[in-house]
Parts: sequence; structure tokens; C-alpha cells
Amino acid sequence: MEYWKVVWHHDFKEEPVVLFSEIGADRYETRKVAEFRDGQVLKADESHEGPMVGLSEVPVGVIEDVMGQPEFSASLISHREFEEVWDQAVWPS
Repeated sequence: MEYWKVVWHHDFKEEPVVLFSEIGADRYETRKVAEFRDGQVLKADESHEGPMVGLSEVPVGVIEDVMGQPEFSASLISHREFEEVWDQAVWPS
């Protein structure tokens, strides 16, 4: 597994500003946390998705590709860091 933190630099009110992803060996997301500007922190997995947070339907590739895009600040994080964020997030309603 690989764990990503991606800060999305934008001005959209309804879109997340920080994304945390757990990436499987097949490069698909298995879990995701989305933090929003208003303080909401939502999580998704294969069984729980909502209109504001869901897993990518395609493989995510490599983090270096995300790092190369100016609208994102991306980094690898530890499993422990991901779990701490995951535990604080709530399921979408």
C-alpha cells in the first residue's frame, strides 16, 4: 500500500482542499479522505461513497505525476498518518 496527501490549490467552494488516499498495488484507491474548506472531513471506501467523496474509477498512476501539476502539492505519508486522518473522518450522508 501507498499513502498520499494531496493539497489542491483552488477557489471552488464545493470541492475538497486536501485529499488523503490509500493506494493498492493495482494503483486503485482503496480508501480516501476529503477535507473541505468549511471543515467537513468525509471518508469513502469501496462500500461507502457519496456525492462529495468517492474513489477514483481509474488507476491513479504515480505520485510524481501529481507533484508535477502546479495546482497540487503532493507527498507520500505513512500508514499511521493516514489512519489518524481516517479515524477522524465521517461517512458521507
